[in-house]
Amino acid sequence: MLSDTGFRSAEGLVRSLLERAGIAVGGGAPHDIAVHDRRFYARVARDGSLGLGESYMDGWWDCAAIDQMIARIHRARIADVVRKNWKLMAAAMRARIFNLQNRRRAFVVGERHYDIGNDLYQAMLDARMVYTCGYWKDAKTLDEAQEAKLDLVCRKLGLEPGMSVLELGCGWGSFAKFAAEKYGVSVTGYSVSREQIALGREACAGLPVDLRLDDYRNATGRYDRVLSIGIMEHVGPKNYRTYMEVVDRCLAPGGVAFVHTIGGATSSATCDPWTQKYIFPNGCVPSAAQLARAMEGLFVIDDLHNIGPDYDPTLMAWYTRFTAAWPALRAKYGERFLRMWTYYLLLSAAAFRARYLHLFQIVMSRSDSPKPDCRKT
Repeated sequence: MLSDTGFRSAEGLVRSLLERAGIAVGGGAPHDIAVHDRRFYARVARDGSLGLGESYMDGWWDCAAIDQMIARIHRARIADVVRKNWKLMAAAMRARIFNLQNRRRAFVVGERHYDIGNDLYQAMLDARMVYTCGYWKDAKTLDEAQEAKLDLVCRKLGLEPGMSVLELGCGWGSFAKFAAEKYGVSVTGYSVSREQIALGREACAGLPVDLRLDDYRNATGRYDRVLSIGIMEHVGPKNYRTYMEVVDRCLAPGGVAFVHTIGGATSSATCDPWTQKYIFPNGCVPSAAQLARAMEGLFVIDDLHNIGPDYDPTLMAWYTRFTAAWPALRAKYGERFLRMWTYYLLLSAAAFRARYLHLFQIVMSRSDSPKPDCRKT
């Protein structure tokens, strides 16, 4: 239990960090916060971003615009000030020593995140249930942005009728269905989520689509194209090379591969501790440098396209849809889940808005293959 002096010291530290970001306690701006429990300060001082998120889930503070607040924290580089927090250092050391994304742990994220309820994702996502960044260049709605993204991926891959495609991390089969319908290809997809595979198989019924409940490392066969959209965040630094070797093993001569992933500006072995604990267990965002090192000797990068700013409107659209659907979801998920999911969506939107996170689309091929036409428009 902290003494009054300890509470005052923690409060002074946290207030000074917030003020550095232009955030006031008890202020009237949307990005200012209201503190309901004095223990908030000690918790944040001790646990950093983990304590900030957990104390919000516990109702110790509120903010009218969490996305604006977190964006300010990123832009003020507050994380650099508290980076020496011992718990964060311990997490980083654990990730360096252990393979947190090994085969034994592969299904954990499926069970704890993607399997929590198809009703939640159906309410939050677009009609095709695409759970990755949309492409808003000419789009006005979430449905349009996601269709544009799927079409952009197909064109970057140079899909043609009759081609065979392997998708590592297929979600609910949104890409597989789109590519099969619009481009006349056959798709084999892998996912570690039982709920995704079950619903995806229903959506793709009657199409040349084979969705399998299995780890990406177990993919077999040879395909004209190999891609992943949103799996690399679950692969982990110790397995980036393994991922590239799987792609190399499964890609036919002259083929093209594609990676769509959230990316960090710097190389790391861990991600935000709150996100890892409550949203994406064992998750880790790769840097472009880490991916480039992983493909050395196997592939060359033909194109790298950063559409990170498009994730902000995507996440805000998900938040709007989630909030609108909440009355129908409340009885099943409960109020603590509401605060957790709200914080997750707005925290994520802020990270892309502040360019703390990015979204890389990488086209790659073997050095002895013709350079593919990586059309972006």
